[in-house]
Amino acid sequence: MTTQINRRRLLQGLGLGALATRGYAKQQSAPAYFTHNVASGDPLSDRVILWTRVIPENPNTTLNVRWQVAQDRAFTRVVAAGEAQSEADRDYIVKVDATGLLPGTAYFYRFSSLGVNSETGQTKTLPVGQVASFRMGVASCSNYPQGFFNAYRHMADTDLDVVLHLGDYIYEYPEAGYANDYARNVLKRNVVPKHEVLALEDYRMRYGLYRTDPDLQAVHQRHPFICVWDDHELANNTWQDGAENHNDGEGDFYQRMRAARQAYDEWMPIRTHASGDQGPIYRRFAVGNLADLIMLDTRLEGRDRGFEYAKDMVYLPQTNADEPRKPDVAAFRAKLQDPTRTLLGAKQEAWLSDSVARSTSRGATWQVLGQQILMGNVGIPKLSQSALADSGMSEQRKKYTAFMQALGAQGLPLNLDAWDGYPACRDRIAKMLAEAKANTVALAGDTHNAWAFDLNDSEQRAIGVEVGTPGISSPGMENYLPVPGEELAQALKDASPGLVDVDTSRRGWSEITLTPQAMRNRWHFVSTVLDRRFDVQSSPELVCLAGERRFS
Repeated sequence: MTTQINRRRLLQGLGLGALATRGYAKQQSAPAYFTHNVASGDPLSDRVILWTRVIPENPNTTLNVRWQVAQDRAFTRVVAAGEAQSEADRDYIVKVDATGLLPGTAYFYRFSSLGVNSETGQTKTLPVGQVASFRMGVASCSNYPQGFFNAYRHMADTDLDVVLHLGDYIYEYPEAGYANDYARNVLKRNVVPKHEVLALEDYRMRYGLYRTDPDLQAVHQRHPFICVWDDHELANNTWQDGAENHNDGEGDFYQRMRAARQAYDEWMPIRTHASGDQGPIYRRFAVGNLADLIMLDTRLEGRDRGFEYAKDMVYLPQTNADEPRKPDVAAFRAKLQDPTRTLLGAKQEAWLSDSVARSTSRGATWQVLGQQILMGNVGIPKLSQSALADSGMSEQRKKYTAFMQALGAQGLPLNLDAWDGYPACRDRIAKMLAEAKANTVALAGDTHNAWAFDLNDSEQRAIGVEVGTPGISSPGMENYLPVPGEELAQALKDASPGLVDVDTSRRGWSEITLTPQAMRNRWHFVSTVLDRRFDVQSSPELVCLAGERRFS
């Protein structure tokens, strides 16, 4: 006889400490506890990663864990099964690669140990051959102390083949860092640990907290994930040798990255690289002859340090000490356009070129780039003086906005952390995509806002389209440019070549549907992240016909 333990029951001090439970609340004694539900990920045509976390009543015990995959929820038609172990040195995480499955098939799965069953999960393998339709949910930027994950709940309740998570799955900040006061004080969305996450134990605790969220559990339980990290799984504005949010007082940066990457590998349903959890995360997935999902690492693997206007702007010599310094835009632009600067690194650039060539040569209709940051050119919006006057911004913020608008008038981009900060690398990739005659669909997260771009190379050849997904809960441009949304959107379009549509104020997710004829995008916006009662407003479809490389 098996027992189902309710993961939401209250902790009553039954011997397991907080480090083992990771926020799991339990009420009754049992030989084993499945603390954070189940998840699946990295599906292929014949296999999928299955994930759970199970702790023994005695934390010093190694548990043997049974797993099953079935064609029915009652598990009368089991098609794959096996055993694994739950051990403390991997934070009691169990990850298995369930093989021998059929392509394009939905399955149920579960784990059991010592007579205790996990929740039952649903997953799906990738199809082969002719594929009529493939539907993906795209998510990014879920900040626990900013509010509820209502968008995850809506994703969980939507029929999808896979969820692409493009990063910022967690945030590394301390208790009051980048948090909403109402969410913290009223909704009690407070982080653990309270300090900034730096060590392995810190990262594990932060993942454990996020994975207690019922909406995040639900979307994992119902859909397989394909994930890449962005910066906040690591540290803000990470690059290969450092991060904006890391200083010498916080210890060795590379040790911190090893800890962050180990925790990511443990807690995410990602297929571990042959070299272990410190291996590259760029990888590709074939969706029959319909598409190749080419997942990139634009954050850590080979990335040069990003420039910042406040730190890296070059200034002209002053002729009068009483006059403000004038930026040397030409000198800064020369630094920005240095052809040796790279976002991907030489190895990943070569891999991407090979992946695109393989995809087009095998006749896949779509080449989908799943990555973290915007490829499209985002200019600095020129806002009216009346809008700025009525914005409620501090005088310091108004001065910085005026400084940025002056740079925008000279053609500099808004966000140097995106592909705009690495124009030579972007030009190389765009030229490669044009010459390969790829039907490119670039997907991006990071900004917390919804974007749609027509993409060109430097010779103005159409290379494809880009969809930026809104954040799950993290605030968008309305947080630092509090001007009327319609004016801001129009100003961004005026300043940004190729920008087709943008929403600067709403949270949600993207639904991407691929067919042999077209790519269709629909954004789903939640009405609030500060109440569990919410409505959803869906955008009109944006359509790119196969071969057009433009939104219709």
